[in-house]
Amino acid sequence: MTKILIVEDHALVREAMAQRIGRLEPDLVCLESARADEALALLEVHDDVDLAIVDLMLPGASGFSLLGVLAKRYPDLPAIVVSAMDDDAAVRRALAAGASGFVSKASSGEVLAQAVREVLEGGMPTPRASPSATSARTRRSAERYGVTLAQARVMELLATGGSNREIASRLGLTEGTVKVHMTAIYRALGVSSRSQALVLLSRRNEES
Repeated sequence: MTKILIVEDHALVREAMAQRIGRLEPDLVCLESARADEALALLEVHDDVDLAIVDLMLPGASGFSLLGVLAKRYPDLPAIVVSAMDDDAAVRRALAAGASGFVSKASSGEVLAQAVREVLEGGMPTPRASPSATSARTRRSAERYGVTLAQARVMELLATGGSNREIASRLGLTEGTVKVHMTAIYRALGVSSRSQALVLLSRRNEES
């Protein structure tokens, strides 16, 4: 029996991962946790977990912190990071913290499934092997406005009129993280409010 621990605080995202991964093998079991402390408690009970899938944005302790704890307490347990924070700095930091692979939340379920297969077979999928599905448009926006890829994705959803809660849900982030990104976006655009940002982005999109 293959046992995989999924650590993701958004229930719908977590359940979708479990359903997709569960199709890899007939006897595969997914344990689910919404917090780092819950994940560690599960690992104390289940000493036969084969793989951990960790989101970076978790309540309480971050995914980076959890990776560090896993590396110390369970050095033989591989971990794949699945996160909307998929800029180069986040990827490098996750791998340095002990992750065996990195998959962007913008990727398809098949990309995640392939990464899981590789790790279970003893491989280490790199970001190149399990690439971010960040669009060329998002990358151009990041370069144009001088923001990170994560902030560019928030900006794109902002331009469609999405609320902070809707943006957080779409990207698998907390509303607090979205607010931090919004502050950086306002600064990059040279505006001080959401309405000003919407007007500016709308005007520039029409010019493009």
